[in-house]
Amino acid sequence: MQAHTNSYYAHSANPQPARPALQGEVTADVCVVGGGFAGISTALHLAEKGLKVVVLEGVKVGFGASGRNGGQIVNGYSRDYDTILSRYGQDTARALLNMSFEGGDIIRERAAKYDIKCDLKKGGFFAAFTDRQMKFLERRREVWAMAGHTDTAMFDKAQTKTVSDTDIYTGGLLDNKGGHIHPLNLVQGQAVALESLGGKIYEQSRVTHIDDGAKPVAYTAQGCVRADKLVVCGNAYIGTAVPELAPRFMSVSSQIVVTEVLGKDLTDRMMPADYCLEDCNYLLDYYRITGDHRLLFGGGVVYSGAEPSDIKNRLVPHIEKTFPYLKGKKIDFAWSGNFALTLTRMPHIGRLSDTVYFIHGDSGHGVTTTHLLGRLTAEAMHQQMTRYDVFGNMRNYPFPGGRTFRVPLTAMGAWYYAMKEKLGM
Repeated sequence: MQAHTNSYYAHSANPQPARPALQGEVTADVCVVGGGFAGISTALHLAEKGLKVVVLEGVKVGFGASGRNGGQIVNGYSRDYDTILSRYGQDTARALLNMSFEGGDIIRERAAKYDIKCDLKKGGFFAAFTDRQMKFLERRREVWAMAGHTDTAMFDKAQTKTVSDTDIYTGGLLDNKGGHIHPLNLVQGQAVALESLGGKIYEQSRVTHIDDGAKPVAYTAQGCVRADKLVVCGNAYIGTAVPELAPRFMSVSSQIVVTEVLGKDLTDRMMPADYCLEDCNYLLDYYRITGDHRLLFGGGVVYSGAEPSDIKNRLVPHIEKTFPYLKGKKIDFAWSGNFALTLTRMPHIGRLSDTVYFIHGDSGHGVTTTHLLGRLTAEAMHQQMTRYDVFGNMRNYPFPGGRTFRVPLTAMGAWYYAMKEKLGM
């Protein structure tokens, strides 16, 4: 029986009820494939509307990216407003902007409503290395104000030291609608909330294939679920169950390490405001303090989706560059996790048929966007299509070159942007 990866999150997770594997045939109003943020968020939205929901999870709730990520509530998408505006036009860009803070709101609402213990903390910070990046953040602040979000502040170099005790940044942007959480506890807490509303979750129940007829069916090795509607939310961990989706995203891995317990005095020195932080580089670093006073530090993207042989050696030099006085501190946990990257870097939702929906491709912003897209999918199932169609009508293209060339082509693109940053271009 497969278990969670050996992460800090799995080590510190709240107790969960035993969840059986699917045996035989069951029926539901809606079957959701995938027990991560997208799947559990969608299922909970639907259960709150009174529907009978069954979730099929291949391993454990939160096994994939939802239980392995940096735990940062980052508003927006993996593409900035001006890029979205140039691609899709003003109406789509403004609609996306107006929805871009909703995912974080849903997280905070659910944590309060269902009393989810997930170390929820307020405040996210974007750190800049260059004047060019500062101008980018100033534009972000201006755009967010267009949507009514003004609870932000630009910080100079001295002010940034009150966020992160390091000299490597020029300044940054504080987003008071950002924040951070223990992601595995958040998704598992929502799973418990779903079950309290009558939802059923089967673990160790990987979907092998689906039939997308008028009454769709999801099959596992030992059973099936027949439903009126079906939602596919497997993202980078969907495997071969839905081959139509495979060309539309690429599995990309990111790595995280967590130090030994450092103690409150040291972590208060490192990050006095207790915000989470991500930098503005194309291949970015991100970090925060955990609820038990450790440093959680992530980065190190691998475009093949493979796990590096030595995650610690990839990330420890970045930690020591940021906080030189942490040199020699022990790393207690190191792990890798995959997320689904689309060619456009925008999340992809839509329908494979009148009865089969899908959500995938949050491209590194899944903590917030999955919660939003779950709500939009639930709205669509109740014939409220206006907001759903904003995402659904955006074209999402397959990666060029097929499976053979998409990894090297994407890696070359990442190298190009990284070199431009190093050269100050």
